[in-house]
Amino acid sequence: MDLSHSSALVTGAASGLGAATVAELAGRGVHVVGLDLAAGIEKMGDAAVPGVDYVGADVTSEGDVTNALARLDGAPPLRLAVNCAGIAPAKRVLSSQGPHPLDLFRRTIEVNLVGTFNVLRLAAARLAETEPDAEGQRGLIVNTASVAAYEGQIGQAAYAASKGGVVGLTITAARDLARNGIRVCTIAPGIVDTPMLAGLGDEVRDSLAAGVPFPKRLARPREYAQLVMMLAQHDYLNGETIRMDAALRMPPQ
Repeated sequence: MDLSHSSALVTGAASGLGAATVAELAGRGVHVVGLDLAAGIEKMGDAAVPGVDYVGADVTSEGDVTNALARLDGAPPLRLAVNCAGIAPAKRVLSSQGPHPLDLFRRTIEVNLVGTFNVLRLAAARLAETEPDAEGQRGLIVNTASVAAYEGQIGQAAYAASKGGVVGLTITAARDLARNGIRVCTIAPGIVDTPMLAGLGDEVRDSLAAGVPFPKRLARPREYAQLVMMLAQHDYLNGETIRMDAALRMPPQ
């Protein structure tokens, strides 16, 4: 798929994987609308990518996402949507404080799974309105899962369940949208060196990197963005979840 003279929608655009994806796309001349919570966008400061249209939005809100997509009116056609927004709480099913808070579980599913589906369905409707290319393709939606979908660690019940839902959604959404010429793929990252991990300190980060088979380091956010570009360029990849984890299989803790 050719992304020249096209637009992309990226959620979680103010930090981590989303910020790297926004930068990669904008650097290739793609018109980008970047969604994130308003507070996250305000904190970016000089880190904001010039030319990117940042929009304060909650991915679980139909109105917010619809309004963000409306920013593409008059812009080049939407060809790519990337779901990076998510939260990662840590709580055991049963701890010394009692059972896992049900509201926290619900909130994690709401943001990571329902939010992903909300953006997917609304972006798909927009993509379906565009003119297809010579092979009938209109665009690509990339979701973000995690290796926790397969090997959730202690304290990741809510997170693993939400990301497992994203993995399960992938093939069904791809089959649903095949008649519209829209592909759907998911990336399941391992341990990525995001700002959230940086706050844990070098000792913890080095310990995490030591458990990675090869390359024996944490993944870089730009490597996620590069994989998004590869998926866009490889028209025969559809309905697939790709682990980006350097052969890592997570231990219980």
